[in-house]
Amino acid sequence: MRVVIAYILLCSVLISACRKNERITADPTAKLKFYQDSVLFDTVFTAVGSVTKKLKVLNPYHDALNITEIKLAGGSSSPFSLNINGQGGPNRNNVILNGQDSLNILVKVLIDPGTKELPFLVQDSIVLITNGNKQVIQLLAYGQNAVFVNQTNINTNTTWNKALPYVVSNSVTVKNGATLTIEAGARILFNKDATLFVDGALQVNGTVSEPVEFGSERLEAIYNDLPGQWKGLYFRKTGKGVINHSVIKNASIGIAADSLSSTGNPKLILANSVIKNMQVAAYIGYHTDLTAFNNLFYNCGNYLIYAVGGGNYNLKQNTFAGFNLTFPRKTAALTFSDYLSAKAYNRLQLNLTNNIIWGNLTNELDIQHKTAAVVQSTLVNNLIKTTSGNYNANNLTNLDPLFTSVNAENFELSNASPALKKGINLNTDPYYSGYLNKDLKGKVRFFPSSLGCYEKF
Repeated sequence: MRVVIAYILLCSVLISACRKNERITADPTAKLKFYQDSVLFDTVFTAVGSVTKKLKVLNPYHDALNITEIKLAGGSSSPFSLNINGQGGPNRNNVILNGQDSLNILVKVLIDPGTKELPFLVQDSIVLITNGNKQVIQLLAYGQNAVFVNQTNINTNTTWNKALPYVVSNSVTVKNGATLTIEAGARILFNKDATLFVDGALQVNGTVSEPVEFGSERLEAIYNDLPGQWKGLYFRKTGKGVINHSVIKNASIGIAADSLSSTGNPKLILANSVIKNMQVAAYIGYHTDLTAFNNLFYNCGNYLIYAVGGGNYNLKQNTFAGFNLTFPRKTAALTFSDYLSAKAYNRLQLNLTNNIIWGNLTNELDIQHKTAAVVQSTLVNNLIKTTSGNYNANNLTNLDPLFTSVNAENFELSNASPALKKGINLNTDPYYSGYLNKDLKGKVRFFPSSLGCYEKF
């Protein structure tokens, strides 16, 4: 018996010695294993506080691995901190992890939600390098107090207010039969690739002093005017809405819509809003309806409005400023067509009245008639930059509107603008009292009005 015990003890010592001197593989395909590639600290902080989470990293091989570096990508300035097998610090080098063994990483985040510059989603990552292989574990924490909405369906009438910002992850869908009402001053902020889908109704009730904001959840200065940070608003076949006094910015496509309204009312009324800094377009319509008054569109990658497959477009007192501060552009700022595909085309009915259509290109308005479908276009008292000579004498062509400062993104009219007092009287328009009697800033409009979204006496 004593011999057996001695033999077992000897084997244990030998195994232990072998483990201490275990062969370290240099296989360039060898990678660490971890059971999660991201860590979310889902605590909503209302005061300065911290949370710690545990992460386990496994060596799945029989041979040892030399983890040449474990570090926080954000370094010592990161709001996150690491403790690796009992040793703290933002990084460690040459950590030997034996075969079939694991190490524990404690990740701590410290958040001060009162810091205004802090984004709503604080992000960093742990970088692990083994045999030249770089692996990353994402770290995410809620940085400011907000209403966090993730992959949500809105099935009943719902109201969002200005008490806290709404931070949307993935998508939100307003289901058919439900209405999402957004009150003045509310901020709807989206993370990367997030979308607001509308199958029901969207009612946006901003005001001059408290517009509703649709934008990115990143608040750092570098993201202020960066396009493509989220996907945009999408009105699908049964969707409809009214958007009044809003700012929609920094998406891929500000608003997309498809299908005609199933009622006598417009599918979408867009009024008194600013749509800017879009990667592709401010508005894309596929055989649909748009009624738009007193809006400012500018700085979009390809189009301000791209409307194909026919449809109904009633656009009055808008400023379409095709100045691309971020993108080179080769397409007319406003493009309308009766054609979508060989099997998808229809009548195009277009009313452009009292608008400014201007920009960097020599032609900023393109009305395409490619099929046998009827194109009915009414263009009255617009200022248009164009290479066409087909517009009637009521429109001003190729006269610089003399914006106050394009570089400063101020598209109000200067005192010498040819667009002053050139607007046709709209007081008999059915939308006059609701939208057209005042300009984007709430200034009373007198006729003959200034063209575009800003009135100037």
